[in-house]
Amino acid sequence: MRNHWIKISVVCSLAIVAWVGIVAAQAPAPAPAAQAATPNYVSTLMQADVNKPAADVWKRIGKYCDISEWLGLQCTISAGKDGELGAVRSLGPIGTEILVGKTDFSYTYTQPARPGQFYNLYHGTVEVKPLTATTSKIVYTLVWDNSNLADDAAKERDKTQRTTTFQRAVDNMKILAEGGTLPPAAQRGGGGGGGRGGGAPGGARQ
Repeated sequence: MRNHWIKISVVCSLAIVAWVGIVAAQAPAPAPAAQAATPNYVSTLMQADVNKPAADVWKRIGKYCDISEWLGLQCTISAGKDGELGAVRSLGPIGTEILVGKTDFSYTYTQPARPGQFYNLYHGTVEVKPLTATTSKIVYTLVWDNSNLADDAAKERDKTQRTTTFQRAVDNMKILAEGGTLPPAAQRGGGGGGGRGGGAPGGARQ
């Protein structure tokens, strides 16, 4: 009889373990990032001429976390190595950005998809183009999907906000590259976001 009850106890225990495993397996997974069925990709370009050679300009403003200076954002390298493909910079509440392309005087970054949020495929490129032996041009381009916005007016406001924020960033880069000093952030409008929400590298979600 004792063995009989032991067997029943073991069987019940196994059944409970199996039931717990099934419940865990059926727990809802996080909602995937939402992507538009019919995306509408747009772009904007900001630029400024600089009275310095391209190599000197890039040395001054081209490190991956230099964004903390010319856009006024918190920035730390949270994975990889600054300036190398695959490096990840963390920008506080804006989130993270991954370095996905680079040349001698440029880099391109993107923001990863976030579960349950609209994914706008935001990408940004910072580039310095040589003009002469002693002058160059800073070019900043953004590309993103704005199909989640309600109407043309909202889309235009979004683009204007991004353009204004990043043109200020380019103007700040020019000042720094030419040896100048930026005023305190409060006097120059503070930083801006990016990806995700409309201000800076991305579109917060840059």
